[in-house]
Amino acid sequence: MSVIELLATSPALFVGTCVVFGLVVGSFLNVVVYRLPVMLDRQWREQCAEFGAAPAAIEPAAHQAPFNLVVPRSTCPACKAPITALQNIPIVSWLVLRGRCAHCAAPISSRYPAVEALTGILSACVAVRFGFGWPALAALFLTWFLIALTFIDIDHQLLPDSLTLPLMWLGLVLSLWGPQGAAAVPVDLRSSVIGAAAGYASLWSVYHLFRLLTGKEGMGYGDFKLFAALGAWLGWQMLLPVILIAAVVGAVVGLTLLGIRAQSRATPIAFGPFLAAAGWVVLMCGHELVTRYLSLFPSHP
Repeated sequence: MSVIELLATSPALFVGTCVVFGLVVGSFLNVVVYRLPVMLDRQWREQCAEFGAAPAAIEPAAHQAPFNLVVPRSTCPACKAPITALQNIPIVSWLVLRGRCAHCAAPISSRYPAVEALTGILSACVAVRFGFGWPALAALFLTWFLIALTFIDIDHQLLPDSLTLPLMWLGLVLSLWGPQGAAAVPVDLRSSVIGAAAGYASLWSVYHLFRLLTGKEGMGYGDFKLFAALGAWLGWQMLLPVILIAAVVGAVVGLTLLGIRAQSRATPIAFGPFLAAAGWVVLMCGHELVTRYLSLFPSHP
């Protein structure tokens, strides 16, 4: 029996495999969350320097050491000691090292194992929800993209085009072969295309209307693109549940932060994490939520 056949016939093994794979992907997502904004910052500085809009002190790209998602090797932020493979085992290494660098004993943020654990748990949920098959693989990729976007937006209030646009196009392309049905992921081509267009246009319209009325910017263009990507994956029918969940949860969290931290109402709060969380909830149980809601209003002959 092949590995594929074994995973297809053993749900428990498939879920366990997704957990382990999710932990490994979570470790990589930590790299993406940290390095991608730095890569973009370098890129923007280089572009500004080319047009004379940045200080001449900026080092030319040709003279800079390579910095991307692969190189250089991960090091301790404090002592710059290289992190070995044994020190980079998801969650386990952090626990064994008691959250400290093996060389200088500097503390290692608990968010690294938290992202790994979150990725593993959500991957398991996807495996249970969709079972073995290519829809589960598609849902896993969507989940991983959303995790990376969430933490980048939390840290930098930034939703990079290098993640949102590929996510949208991936949803559109997969919809060409998407299975038909109420819980299909991704959805059929028509729903996907309309969902992407409506997702972008709706938040774009809200943004410009808000700016026209208040003279302020209520959200960024990255939110439009993320909502368009969710529309491409989930279909236009799920856009309203996504935005309602995101808006309600965002309002509750925002008011809570205002009360706890005594922040000003002008303090910006990233909306991307709420969109991503709402999109994942709808991915997992959106059709069931809509069906239950509609059942509260039985039709009369």
